Amino acid sequence: MSESASHPNENERLLLIVEDDAAFARTLKRSFERRDWRVILATSLEEARELLRTHAPTNAVVDLKLGTESGLAVVQALHQHDADMLIVVLTGFASIATAVEAIKLGASNYLVKPSNTDDIEAAFSRTPGEVDIPVAARPTSIKTLEWERIHETLAETGFNISETARRLGMHRRTLARKLGKRFVP
Repeated sequence: MSESASHPNENERLLLIVEDDAAFARTLKRSFERRDWRVILATSLEEARELLRTHAPTNAVVDLKLGTESGLAVVQALHQHDADMLIVVLTGFASIATAVEAIKLGASNYLVKPSNTDDIEAAFSRTPGEVDIPVAARPTSIKTLEWERIHETLAETGFNISETARRLGMHRRTLARKLGKRFVP
């Protein structure tokens, strides 16, 4: 990539998308580019950190589940890199615990998939504490509650899988398998 992004134009919007679903990431990238955004892609925390060495994104979209990695670690790293970066977390695994952790770690907003470019841009421009956000009634399943507890404990342990498994009273391999599964509550 021959972009000189380390010194972007002040009016330029550079979006970092951290998403491990390649098809979804490409679709989102094209959609944002049609809206005059410059977009860079990463599929993991390590790739995101590598891009931060040469690019200065103004905004980021982070998937909560990146393979076996938690997107919360990415949110934390992005916020530590630039506290002014607007970060929106996307997830198919919506839970109160992960939403709260994402905000605590520096996300400016949290959206449930499927979310489109309009939703994400609106989330970037929303001010903290808006009272006009619609409240949706969605029953919580046992799997969702389990997922919430796993993510809450992961955040508490600094994303240490062994310690998280110990605290949850499960074998490390069982936890790794659960993190590797793709379920939709």
